[in-house]
Amino acid sequence: MTNHPHADALLPPELVEKAQQVVAANRAAGRRIAVAESCTGGLVGAALTEIAGSSDVFEASFVTYGNDAKMRMLGVSSDVLETFGAVSIATAWAMAQGAMSKGDVDVAVAITGIAGPEGGTEKKPVGTVVFARAERDAPPDKIKAERREFGDLGRGGVRLQATLCALELLMPEAALTPAP
Repeated sequence: MTNHPHADALLPPELVEKAQQVVAANRAAGRRIAVAESCTGGLVGAALTEIAGSSDVFEASFVTYGNDAKMRMLGVSSDVLETFGAVSIATAWAMAQGAMSKGDVDVAVAITGIAGPEGGTEKKPVGTVVFARAERDAPPDKIKAERREFGDLGRGGVRLQATLCALELLMPEAALTPAP
């Protein structure tokens, strides 16, 4: 046994450190959280569960890699998937809403994207990832959804960057803005 703070962690230190911040900030805010993951394949949930005591805030992780799973587990409509595609703001938003509802939590973040090496198109190249955050009883101006283009960082690189972004989206607003 070493004295290294992350000696027993399976994941890269930057993920563990961000997950520690997410757990601490949401614990302080009294929030329960859930995630709906596609291209990250459960990495966000894995990062959160690296933290002892994460069960204080982390309720559920839905890994919905295929479209059928998105529809069955999260209630994403086939119309949304057919019209906009799996990698779209509409799908990410529906995934986040589904995770919040099914997980019965205060906030949920969804991630869907193209990690590569195949699957990219001209309009949605490899490295395209879409995120959405749903918050219980949030006004419309609190809706967070964005498409990010990480570029072709390799499958692992895209998944790592997407996981870090998703963890950032799980931070309460107070933790995202610097104090005056």
